Amino acid sequence: MTAIEADVEPPVTAPARRRPPVVVSVLLLAVFLVGAWAAWFLTIDDAFISFRYSANFAAGHGPVWNVDGPRVEGFTNFAWVVWSGLGAWLGLALPLFTKVTSLLLGLGTLYLLIREGHRRAGLTGALVGAGAYVVFLPTYFHITAGLETAAFAAVLLRVVVLGLRVLANERVRVWEPPVLLLLLGMLRPEGVLAALPVVALWFWRERGAARWWWTGGAAVVGAVYFVWRWRFYGQLLPNTFYVKFGNLDSGWVWTKHTTLLLLPLLLLTLSLLIRKATRAIGALLVVTVAVTYLTYAVSGPTMDYLDRFADHAIPVLCLGAGIAAGTLAPRLVGALLGLVAVGWSAVAGASAPDLGVIANYGPDLQRAHIAIGKGLAAADVPAPARSLAVTDAGAIPYYSGWQSIDYIGLNDAAISHGANPTQVVTRARPTVIVVTANGPEPSGIRYGFDFAQGTAGYQQVAAVEMRAGYWQDVFALPQYADTIGQHVRQEADAAGRANDPGRPEDTVDRWLDRLRSQLPF
Repeated sequence: MTAIEADVEPPVTAPARRRPPVVVSVLLLAVFLVGAWAAWFLTIDDAFISFRYSANFAAGHGPVWNVDGPRVEGFTNFAWVVWSGLGAWLGLALPLFTKVTSLLLGLGTLYLLIREGHRRAGLTGALVGAGAYVVFLPTYFHITAGLETAAFAAVLLRVVVLGLRVLANERVRVWEPPVLLLLLGMLRPEGVLAALPVVALWFWRERGAARWWWTGGAAVVGAVYFVWRWRFYGQLLPNTFYVKFGNLDSGWVWTKHTTLLLLPLLLLTLSLLIRKATRAIGALLVVTVAVTYLTYAVSGPTMDYLDRFADHAIPVLCLGAGIAAGTLAPRLVGALLGLVAVGWSAVAGASAPDLGVIANYGPDLQRAHIAIGKGLAAADVPAPARSLAVTDAGAIPYYSGWQSIDYIGLNDAAISHGANPTQVVTRARPTVIVVTANGPEPSGIRYGFDFAQGTAGYQQVAAVEMRAGYWQDVFALPQYADTIGQHVRQEADAAGRANDPGRPEDTVDRWLDRLRSQLPF
């Protein structure tokens, strides 16, 4: 073999069906399982919003926030709500049910990265693609948080794998692209946009009438779903779009941050466009990532803990980086660039600014929001009076089961369309108001709610510290103050003793100490 022949780029359009070495797969799997174990305790408060809709759906009330009262669509993950509704109908604990679901989907993502990376770019492709995925610490918190993030990422990666098969003239089951387009769009509305490049490519290259039937069927189901939810909720878009969408300044900040976070993965994937042998693959991956991130770039997503929305397309970028590194010539250069990408992912994930908050979020939620919700459920308050207004509208409404006003507006149509939160709450006069504050004595205005005006005539019955500088202060009408205060404080005291007692700080050291205490040696 001549020196020139040794530097020829390996083919990527018609890969041999090879299997990666078992030891590589086992090593990557071991890292993945350790990461999932380290984050297993987390369930994010927003997940309990979906769980509440799911529980009401399973109970026969439909996907509603409150059983009585106006309907509101305070979620954007319909398929996830329905799937969680199945878990609720089976009587399963939804935090565990969704964690196991996401864990299995995360394993599927890892499998695709190993298999497709190896098939299309050899051992380097598998190691770089799957390696960047398993060393990125936020991956595991998104798997265990209880939301649809891992599911969206897994389905999108599968869609992209189908696109690579189309480019390589490999067989694609005719039903799969339209069904995955529908599923991704029901997991999140922007999923339609994310899957569209691959589905359009497949539709253009596919031959036969079957593609028309399957695509038409998916379009009909999607249209029926859209019309149903429009009629059911009475508005064109989910409530989230009215509350959070359209902040271009925040979107620009998100774009700059995400670009830096994923820089080596982005550059390697973009490098596929330079070489003729990989240009088609690169174009498909780059367009898919671009349209996936477009929604977030123009909306400035909130509750973007540990780069949750960037995670939707990170497996696609990992695959692109793996293919690029494994097909570069000389091979040593590709391997070194791949190593840089993996190392960057590890460091960027481990140094995330909000890692300390999220790494301790599970125990903190247990001793504050979940404890308050359970205390309200146990309080001796008659059913007609079980009503509350709350800022963090997740675990507290879910565990209490009370009629709830979300005065941020995600689950309140009037507030999301501009109604004054203080006026909405004072007119409703709920039995309990739970306010988020920096300390045990709230003051001023937060999220448009005037504490003094809104809680006038109420008695403060509890102040529960979630973490340093983040409190849930509980106010109740005087006639119910004793029973509510007693049960909420009792639950909060018990939860405080069971979840990192005396440690409100949001530090990585606190998380590592907890992990060390769980080791059997």
